[in-house]
Amino acid sequence: MQQPSSLWSRLAPPVVRNLIVINLIIWVASIVLLRRGIDLNDLLGLHYFAADKFRLFQLVSYTFLHDTSSLEHVLSNMFAVWMFGSAIEQVWGSRRFIFFYILCGISAGLTQELSWMYELRGIEGYQMVDIGTELLSTRAFLDLLITVGASGSVFGLLLAYGMLFPNSYVFVGFFIPLKAKYFVLIYGALELYLGTHNTGGSIAHFAHLGGIIGGLILILLWRKKGEISRQSFN
Repeated sequence: MQQPSSLWSRLAPPVVRNLIVINLIIWVASIVLLRRGIDLNDLLGLHYFAADKFRLFQLVSYTFLHDTSSLEHVLSNMFAVWMFGSAIEQVWGSRRFIFFYILCGISAGLTQELSWMYELRGIEGYQMVDIGTELLSTRAFLDLLITVGASGSVFGLLLAYGMLFPNSYVFVGFFIPLKAKYFVLIYGALELYLGTHNTGGSIAHFAHLGGIIGGLILILLWRKKGEISRQSFN
């Protein structure tokens, strides 16, 4: 006789709930280790490719890390993984879903690297960089550049949700209903505007766009190969 599933299992499919658990565990571990002098975000976060601290695996590992000073950062991303990812995993299956999630994160990371490359063009010609409070060597300055968070993968999920469920409603700010297809277009345009106008502080807007672009390319390739249906759901 089939055993009744747990409430947690009914609320989210396996990959989604495992992603949420893993991210939360790593966030707590990051805080505990930081107090002991070990900075996981510095070790596993995404550094600029020309920095001494850059490692290739960081293109994946950075997506499982979040700001240790902000509970909102990890909770908002995990809420989005649950809200959009659950429906997508149920349609695509677990293996395709996790492949899509990771690839969107990599695409976001590569886009962030290109953004840094553009912003830092010519800096290698200088030995010292003035950061306002002190002078740093160029090598030390490049090591300070770091990106963490699952937002790139989340924006890929947002795109996929908008393509799969274009006429379903997303509640903006929990109160304003907006069809998913319009939500994706507006959010994408907003990220492009914020990125090109260099607003939003430390938020990696171009990385978000990179997650969307990577997700779009993969979905179009899968559709061309007939691996996923063009059908959308209301």
